Amino acid sequence: MTTATIQTIDTPDGAFTILADERGHVLSSGWTPDREVILARLSATAQPRDVRERETDASAAARAYYDGDLSAIDDVEVAQSGTAMQLAGWKALRAIVPGEPLSYAEFAVALGQPSAVRAAASICARNAPALFVPCHRVLRSDGSLGGFAWGLDVKRSLLAREARI
Repeated sequence: MTTATIQTIDTPDGAFTILADERGHVLSSGWTPDREVILARLSATAQPRDVRERETDASAAARAYYDGDLSAIDDVEVAQSGTAMQLAGWKALRAIVPGEPLSYAEFAVALGQPSAVRAAASICARNAPALFVPCHRVLRSDGSLGGFAWGLDVKRSLLAREARI
């Protein structure tokens, strides 16, 4: 890929940056104004050669999500590459209903790999287009938050927002 668009918007959880390819598909996103952090979520071969700052199509969906339309992120196209299991996992993450988080064990079952709890957690950890592929909807089996690349305060806030529906 040669050219990508990057945009940072303000959200109640802080600055949220979106990196999209030339088709408008989200490559990477997260709660930071630092574009280098967003780019580093991608493998070296997936990083664009040229990044231009301008509005992304996905920013409207992110704003709508924060305004209460939790389904606004569902139709945002993402561009991800990885193993077959990772791709299946990212698709499964998008199927988790807001307000109904799964445990890592339940997520492994949803992947058809009930004994692959660590692999399920790894899929979440490697998810570059955060929010649009809602890995924040996966918790530890005891109900605690577990990890989140963007911090537990952001994860807690997202889950609380989704629990109010």
